[in-house]
Amino acid sequence: MWRPLKVPYEYFALYSSLTLLGLICLAWSVLALPLYFMLPPKVGTQVGRAGITYGFRLYAWLLSITRTYYLDLSAIDGLRGGPALILAPNHPALIDALLILTRHPNVVCVMKARLMNNVFLGAGSRLARYVRNDSSRLMIKASVAHLKDGAVLLLFPEGTRTTRQPINALAGSVGLIAKRAHVPVQTLLIETDSPFLSKGWPLFKRPALPIVYRVRLGKRFDPPADVAAFTAQLEQYYRDALHGALQSRWLESERLIG
Repeated sequence: MWRPLKVPYEYFALYSSLTLLGLICLAWSVLALPLYFMLPPKVGTQVGRAGITYGFRLYAWLLSITRTYYLDLSAIDGLRGGPALILAPNHPALIDALLILTRHPNVVCVMKARLMNNVFLGAGSRLARYVRNDSSRLMIKASVAHLKDGAVLLLFPEGTRTTRQPINALAGSVGLIAKRAHVPVQTLLIETDSPFLSKGWPLFKRPALPIVYRVRLGKRFDPPADVAAFTAQLEQYYRDALHGALQSRWLESERLIG
């Protein structure tokens, strides 16, 4: 692209994609709210998850055609039609869950309670029967129930976005849920070369474009017997698997600046 036009175009690509995302979420919320009360729970759950998948897929398509992102998410496609399991990705950016949800139609996401009360995300999340994380006991109970019903559970073991290289310390919730539901844990390895939407990044701050973003399937772990030992093993696995990942450079730079 002709250099004088590059920066204006990047602003256009960024803000138009964010505007579309807001419109998609708001439109789906308007539809999802009455559907939550009108549809039987099982049907509503299927409709809710499908609506989120296809809505976010439209957003991801726009990111690609505007060259805001170079996306490689195809590894997740091999999980469709498979057994119930926990998807456990590392979490470099706010967009992680959104992009993972574009590739699988039967994912239930563990979400922060404040997001489930959000006007853009709340109604759709409730229709899809996503799980709130404000009560650990209820979160674990609901997650186990969804897994026993055949769903795939999306849960970030770090609990928040990555702030240190290569990964934050892990919480024990993934291992505990896997143990109680007797399901495996499928790790996902996310790499991105940009700190856009990482912890502390202002939503409307323009990054350098395009952003490279890819997801790989990592190791699949059997349900653990010892949750503490499993959590330590999982953390070490991530440290080894993410050594030299695309985000290593900017995570290290942020650490040095901080």
